[in-house]
Amino acid sequence: MRFSPTKLADAVVVELEQHRDERGFFARTYCEREFSDHGLPTDFPQCNLSRNDRAGTLRGMHFNVAPYAEAKLVRCTRGAIYDVIIDLRPGSATYAEWVGVELSADSGLALYVPQGFAHGFLTLAEASDVFYHMGAFFEPDAARGLRYDDPAFSVRWPRDVAVISGRDASYPDFDLEAWRVSQ
Repeated sequence: MRFSPTKLADAVVVELEQHRDERGFFARTYCEREFSDHGLPTDFPQCNLSRNDRAGTLRGMHFNVAPYAEAKLVRCTRGAIYDVIIDLRPGSATYAEWVGVELSADSGLALYVPQGFAHGFLTLAEASDVFYHMGAFFEPDAARGLRYDDPAFSVRWPRDVAVISGRDASYPDFDLEAWRVSQ
């Protein structure tokens, strides 16, 4: 695997090292030793799968508050997504900044999302599956979110949203200063 830092502190793109032959390819998608060697967590006690039937489906922007903050390793195993993360760690040099990465079954790229980040994605293809390694067990009472089009972040999505849950569409404007003080 190859590990490439993003512009956001501690967030990393993980690229497969494919070993190809006439059958196709083989690649390691996770290795505790390699993650540890790159300073990344290695404990992923839960895995999740998100199936998305339609292109233009948006899920997010989700995060869990401390002490239940979750790191994630996100990979698209079918189709393609535009994966977005926002740094919500008030002490971070990249606080309130975002980055988007196209993940697809063809590319094999994954995105490591540190604790304290909001995460969401927009499907770019019909029938897109997203597989998550979760760094903590889900705690529903700690679940929070912010709107995908919140002006505090000005995320630029590559296409219009066609499908979104009522909850994800209705989060109030995010108050960056109030969040900074509360943390």
